[in-house]
Amino acid sequence: MDIKRVLKARGVSAKDVAEKMGITAIGLSQHINGNPSVQVLERIAEAVGCEVGDFFERSDDFTAFVRHKGNTYTFDSSDALKEFANTL
Repeated sequence: MDIKRVLKARGVSAKDVAEKMGITAIGLSQHINGNPSVQVLERIAEAVGCEVGDFFERSDDFTAFVRHKGNTYTFDSSDALKEFANTL
């Protein structure tokens, strides 16, 4: 989870978010650096103007390396890896 990344990307300061939430900057920092509840994440998202899901990094990158019988194979998609696995 990376709330700080979202704040930076949106050009929003933690202080501004804390004020919109009605808490102190220290309180927000504790939430960000701790294990915030879903309700707190929803409140932060509302203050930032984003979705809760934006706080979680998504990666479309996929790379898998498989060693099989002395050979190394590289796959750039899960479908390609599955196709290879079905040939074994």
